[in-house]
Amino acid sequence: MKDPQRIEDFITEALAIEAQEAREAGAIGYMARALVQATLPHRRTSGNEFSRQNGTFTLSILAPSKVGLPYGSIPRLLIAWLTTEAVKTKSRDLVLGDSLSSFMEQLGLTVCGGARGDITRLRNQTSKLFSSTISCSYTDDRLTSLDNLVIADSARLWWHPQAPDQVGLFASSVTLSERFFREIIEHPVPVDLRALKALKRSPMALDIYCWLTYRNSYLTKPTRIPWGALQLQFGADYKVTRQFKAAFVDHLKIVQRLYRDVRFDISEKILTLVPSTTHVRKLK
Repeated sequence: MKDPQRIEDFITEALAIEAQEAREAGAIGYMARALVQATLPHRRTSGNEFSRQNGTFTLSILAPSKVGLPYGSIPRLLIAWLTTEAVKTKSRDLVLGDSLSSFMEQLGLTVCGGARGDITRLRNQTSKLFSSTISCSYTDDRLTSLDNLVIADSARLWWHPQAPDQVGLFASSVTLSERFFREIIEHPVPVDLRALKALKRSPMALDIYCWLTYRNSYLTKPTRIPWGALQLQFGADYKVTRQFKAAFVDHLKIVQRLYRDVRFDISEKILTLVPSTTHVRKLK
């Protein structure tokens, strides 16, 4: 975030979030727990298989070779939107909106075309995400548990990239798979949607924010996590732990400007999480 205008926009978002609780602002959203414990690729990845590990939990993603793996911020924003809508409506059948521009506004994306524009990126990443199979496994000395998930059973995207404001004859919709639907409505992670939009330019910052607010929902004592373990969970793109640590700390400090109550201690070999208030306060 070296661009002065981006920094100014980020500070504005941070002050707005600090001034008003998510519930009061109508900005409470949810993220899928499985994709908080371990995360999607941050950038384009060669091949069609990817995995990350968090202790005994392993997340693996398999995509058709012609489509490729989902990566970056957009799939994370998509999953947050799908999870939030599913929790609110208690339905597998979700309507994405009458027009492409209205849906992009909900995600906090800019309605612009071209090879690198958000319209093209959204179409590509939506196809990648909905085409992928996600495998979640837990393995310890006594138990192996495996769940295979697909995000959606079907998707009908009646969008017009050349006319994003045009209202289609049919509404775009997604039908979530039964297994994914059950996972997200039974184990949703509350997040502030304003924070996701403020952090949308950084997939690592999005991951750190969701992970911190999830961990602090049940953390009862200081927890020490080696940087090597965090690298397996967040930084498969980094081959050297020292480089991963530097990038993680930079993004952690960005998240802290939004999530003011989060407490942690950084040392050479360990990140210590200290029990903190969750970013979205629990209902009493």
